[in-house]
Amino acid sequence: MFRVVFIGAGSVEFTRDLVRDLFSFPELREIELTLHDIDEARLATAEQVARFSADKHGANPVIRSTLDRRAALDGADAVVNMIAVGGHAATTTDFEVPRGYGLSQTIGDTLGVGGIFRALRTFPVLAGIAADMSAVAPDAWLLNYTNPMAMNIQYLSCIAPQVKTAGMCHSVYWTVHDLCDLVGVPFEAVDFMSAGVNHQAWVLRWERAGQDLYPLLDERIAADPELRRRVRVDMYRRLGFYPTETSEHSSEYVPWYLDRPAEVERLRIPVGNYLDISAGHLREYEDLRSQLVRGVYVEGASDAVEYAPQVIHSLATGTLRRIQVTTPNDGLIDDLPRGAGVEVPALVDRLGVQPLRVGPLPPQLAALNRQFLNVVDLTVRAAIEGDPRLVRNAAMCDPHTAATLTVDQIWDLCNEMVAAHGDLLPEGLRGQLRV
Repeated sequence: MFRVVFIGAGSVEFTRDLVRDLFSFPELREIELTLHDIDEARLATAEQVARFSADKHGANPVIRSTLDRRAALDGADAVVNMIAVGGHAATTTDFEVPRGYGLSQTIGDTLGVGGIFRALRTFPVLAGIAADMSAVAPDAWLLNYTNPMAMNIQYLSCIAPQVKTAGMCHSVYWTVHDLCDLVGVPFEAVDFMSAGVNHQAWVLRWERAGQDLYPLLDERIAADPELRRRVRVDMYRRLGFYPTETSEHSSEYVPWYLDRPAEVERLRIPVGNYLDISAGHLREYEDLRSQLVRGVYVEGASDAVEYAPQVIHSLATGTLRRIQVTTPNDGLIDDLPRGAGVEVPALVDRLGVQPLRVGPLPPQLAALNRQFLNVVDLTVRAAIEGDPRLVRNAAMCDPHTAATLTVDQIWDLCNEMVAAHGDLLPEGLRGQLRV
């Protein structure tokens, strides 16, 4: 029996989507599914969701839940990681402390001060998961959804290269899907290739029967002034390739927009957006728990668009697919640093995830990605070497942070963030540091 484990299953809304997609495959309706979380109440709710979903799909899986992570992982074939270390409270800290220094963020989970400290409080838990998998599930694939994706994948590749790991994100799929809607071309009719870094990758090719679709997009943008009031449309018009992440995300990774009020207004950037999203997740969880208590369970349409269920299906059945993954750059993208966490196409079948070589990116895209990856690399090194100075250096090299704050402000902000997150951070990085 194929054994799947969810780590962080208390992220119930996401668990709901994943089990829906898993059980939409007839071949996966008798898997063994083990749910793990450190929050007992959320874990119980997640188990209810899984059981309701199984009933709805006519599935007959073995479903278990446990607070013991190593016991959950024992004998796993595939592990899906979706932890959020510190939860909503830590996310609030990631926004409110920088805001006190005049530093605006929109999502704060990938780069910048928010991304750096989200990574630093996630790394110790990732190290524990990797150690447990090495001991009790050495052949399992770790399918990571937790952000910051590039930092987490690069960190895991450094501390546990023996663990088979791939980063999962649906941003490329939905970007191309929505671009197709925009120009009136069916998604099923197009071929595309994307590469770069998770949340800052690029649609390098987008074609229908060999015909480039970018000219259709140009016509659509030229005809609609409101489309030009989006960050990633603005980036596309200047860089020549469409970014694969939302405008909210994209605005944080460059020095051009967020610290300029006129640009925030011109491009309708929703500053602080993720705080509202995170609070919405709490409300959604409470609503879902209330429904389950009443014996009601409403499930969205099953499109099986999340990558992890597709990977699990391919591992279990041998079905060949092509998806996007984040993986260490082992000669995959020529002009990005070796070992960096990069996002590329990959094939997947019973043998696992096999990333595909892309070659060089257009130079302007590689230049932006290298700025992004400088922050990633310094953050990972800070944790591995236990060097608190590298945390500050990572923030100094972040494009948006450097465009907004002085170096003294950056160091003071990092000291305040360290104090606020406290024991969630690696032990060697918890101290204050002065120049």
